[in-house]
Amino acid sequence: MFLKRRFRNTQITVWLIPLLYATAALLFGFTVPRLAHSHFPGFVSSISVSAAIGIYSAVASGMIALTGIVFSLTFVMVQFSATAYSPRLVLWIARDRVISHAIGVFTATFLYALAALAWVDRGGTGRVPLVGIGVLAGLLIFSVVLFICLIQRVGKLQVNRMFIFTGDQGREIIENLYPPFETSASSGPPPIPLATCLMTLLYRGHPRVVQAVDIPFMTELASKNDCIIDVLVSVGDAVLDSTPLLRVFGAGSSPSEKSLRYAIELGAERTFEQDPKYAIRLLVDIAIKALSPAVNDPTTAVQALDQIEDLLIRLGRRRLEIGAFRDVQGRLRFLIGFPSWEDFLRLAFDEIRLYGAASVQVMRRMKALVTELIEVLPEERRPALQNWQERLRSTVDRSFSDQQDKLEASVADRQGLGSSRRNAPES
Repeated sequence: MFLKRRFRNTQITVWLIPLLYATAALLFGFTVPRLAHSHFPGFVSSISVSAAIGIYSAVASGMIALTGIVFSLTFVMVQFSATAYSPRLVLWIARDRVISHAIGVFTATFLYALAALAWVDRGGTGRVPLVGIGVLAGLLIFSVVLFICLIQRVGKLQVNRMFIFTGDQGREIIENLYPPFETSASSGPPPIPLATCLMTLLYRGHPRVVQAVDIPFMTELASKNDCIIDVLVSVGDAVLDSTPLLRVFGAGSSPSEKSLRYAIELGAERTFEQDPKYAIRLLVDIAIKALSPAVNDPTTAVQALDQIEDLLIRLGRRRLEIGAFRDVQGRLRFLIGFPSWEDFLRLAFDEIRLYGAASVQVMRRMKALVTELIEVLPEERRPALQNWQERLRSTVDRSFSDQQDKLEASVADRQGLGSSRRNAPES
């Protein structure tokens, strides 16, 4: 089954929704009152002609002003998220469907009010079609509801909600992508059997990012053609012109180039689909921006570490060796690289450790994070964590010359500067 291209036409979809609303409003405004006028002449409103003209005119002028406010609010939300958090979060704020639907409904109300004016006192009858007033009232109520929802979305820009949103995206993909730790362990992708290379597929075009790969389709395609497909790029990698995308090995036939290209989803930016590192990347971005001298907000970095710890706990309890895929007969058919446990730890810790080396609060929180992971994760995950424990210790030794500061920074504290971690009682 082919992957749904959920992200390829995102920007088109964002502006297609308001356009559909506007088109529907014009069609409805010019056709429905006509049908009501010709087939149901008795359905008229008790509102006078002058009052109806005033209502329609006020709604039309008011809604176009409200639409301008919505546009301004949208741009402020996008600019704020880019400045305060990370420019990579801008896409996810601007993609909010509530914004698109709000702009569409406000525009539709404005256009419908103008179109309905054409049927007020049509032919000098002194009538105001009831359907026009009823639809306008419904659009106004819908506009108020969407405006309230839009204001509620502004609250989403609070730092804690942004952390929860980003963490939720990571938790979802971890749940869907990786099997539980209790499943049988894999020794990693096996070596490709000695075979002829049937094809090397190169990327052609402008720079793009690998957003997802249709693994079931690739596996089925390789099985039908009796070959092995080895993807040379990982989800999240940037591909440039002439970048090798994959190789095809085996004694069978090579799949069509069109099918292979279609199974690799490319786009302008990284997405959360099949990319659990992206959620951690965004959290780390927010943390290191908070640790910059211009911001100097280590508490925000500590909050980011809370979400990072949760994602690492979930990753540590999953089987991460999922790069080799076989057909129903058990034959190796598809290979693709996925991050290892060490890759996740390096991404989660390295930059925050470097930029927050002089912060007692950050060092204490990282010490508590690593200690907690060592205690709750399986034995297989502990050697890499113990290595990071040593690296944190050496970072503290290097960053603090005063012995008392060094001791303070070496304490495990989940709040950074809250309560020190209590040692387990000795037996």
